[in-house]
Amino acid sequence: MFRRLHILGLAACVFAMSPNTQAGMFPVEKPDLKFGFIKLTDCAPLVVARELGYFEEEGLFVELEPQANWKTLLDRVISGELDGAHMLAGQPLAAACGFGTQAEIVVPCSLDYNGNAITVSKPLWAEMKPSISKENGQPRHPITAESLVAIARARNAAGMPLKFGIVFPVSTHNYELRYWLAAAGINPGLYYDPETGEKNIPGVLGAEVELSVTPPPQMPSTLEAGTIDGYCVGEPWNQQAVFRKIGVPVVTNSEIWKNNPEKVFGVTAAFARENPETLKAITKALIRAAKWLDESVENRRAACEMLAQPHYVGADAGVIGNSMTGTFEFEVGDKREMPDFNVFFRHHATFPWYSDAIWFLTQMRRWGQITEDHPDEWYFEIAKRIYKPEVYRAAAASLIEEGTFTEADFPSADTDGFRPSTTDFIDGKPYDGRKPNDYIRSFAIGLK
Repeated sequence: MFRRLHILGLAACVFAMSPNTQAGMFPVEKPDLKFGFIKLTDCAPLVVARELGYFEEEGLFVELEPQANWKTLLDRVISGELDGAHMLAGQPLAAACGFGTQAEIVVPCSLDYNGNAITVSKPLWAEMKPSISKENGQPRHPITAESLVAIARARNAAGMPLKFGIVFPVSTHNYELRYWLAAAGINPGLYYDPETGEKNIPGVLGAEVELSVTPPPQMPSTLEAGTIDGYCVGEPWNQQAVFRKIGVPVVTNSEIWKNNPEKVFGVTAAFARENPETLKAITKALIRAAKWLDESVENRRAACEMLAQPHYVGADAGVIGNSMTGTFEFEVGDKREMPDFNVFFRHHATFPWYSDAIWFLTQMRRWGQITEDHPDEWYFEIAKRIYKPEVYRAAAASLIEEGTFTEADFPSADTDGFRPSTTDFIDGKPYDGRKPNDYIRSFAIGLK
C-alpha cells in the first residue's frame, strides 16, 4: 500500500513541484545512495523520508538496507559499502575516541529523543513488585532500581548475578541502564581499572550485575529463554515482551533522562568532505520527515504501517503503535499516556547539540571506556569535530526559504550549541554540558 502511495506521491512531486522548491534544491554530488538501519521504531525518519518521497524531492534516490547489528552497520559505513546510517548516538563519538573501531564519523542531525525502556522478566518482576509503592492500584512511576537492590545483591552473593542485555557497548541503552542501576547504588561494572591498568572488554570489573550485548530483535526471545533477566532496548522490542506476556517494562528512558538523544544520522568525514551538498539535501529530507512524524497521531499511525513492513521493522503495526502513538504499556492493561515517549522533531530533537554529544563522552569516561582524564576543552573539541550544526543550519535555511518551515521551528541563530542545564534525570542530578568534569566527579559510582 505504502509503496503504491510512494510512487503516486513521487509522480505528483515531479510534475507539480513549484519553481520555488526547485530553486531550493541543493546541487547534489551523489544522487544514488544506500543507507543502513537497524530494525527499530526510531529508524522512522529514514523510512518516512523514503516512503513519502522526501529524499526524491531533494534529488536523492535512496535504498534502505537493514543491518544485522550495530558493529556491522558501523563497519559498512566506514568501508563505504553504506553511504550513511541510522546510528547509536554514541557510535560516532566512541569511534573518534578510539574505543572499539576508530574512525571519523560526522553527524549533521539527530533523529529522535527518548524511545527506549528497561524490561525485566516476569519472574524478576514478581520479586520486584512487592517493594514498589502504588498509586490508584498501579505501580507508581518512575520505578527506580531501589526495588532491585536487595535482589541484585542476594543473587550476586550466591554467584548467580542478574544478567541484563544491552544492544552495544556504546549504545544509549548501555548508559541508561548503567545510570538507572547506579542511581540506586548498584555497580554495573567498569571497562577499565585505573589502579591496575586492566582493560575489561565486557565492562564488568566490580560489577554487581552482568551486562552483555544482544541484538535488539533477539531481546524478547533471549529473555523468554531465561538467558537474561532483563534488557534495555528501543521499540518495538519492549512492547513485544508485553504482547507475548514474557516481560514487563519498568522504566522508560524519558523517565531516566527526559528528552535524551537516542539515534543520529552518521556519515564518514570523507563522505561529508566529498559530498557537502548531498549531505545538506539528506539532512533537509530527514528534517521534513521528522516534522511530519510529530505533526499528528494520524501520521504516527501511518508510520506504524510503514514500519511494520518486513523490509523495515517487520513487527505488528499494533505493537509498534503501542508506543508510537502517544501511549506506553507497562504490564498488560497498564497503558499510560506518554506523548513524548517518541519525539522526532519537537523540542528541537533534530538539532545536533554539542551538549548531547558531551553527555555521552562523560558516560564513556565514567565507566572506563575513555581511560584517561581530559580537561573540559577536550570534550568540547570532540563534540565540535563530530557534530555539524553548520550543515543542519544550511538545510534549515533552505526549508525556511521555501516557506515550509519558519525560523521558530529551529533553535535560535545565536545558540552556542548547548542545551540549558537540566535536572530532568531520575535522580535529579544536574547536567551542564559546559562543565563535563564537574558532572563526572558528581557521581558516587564510576571513575572520576
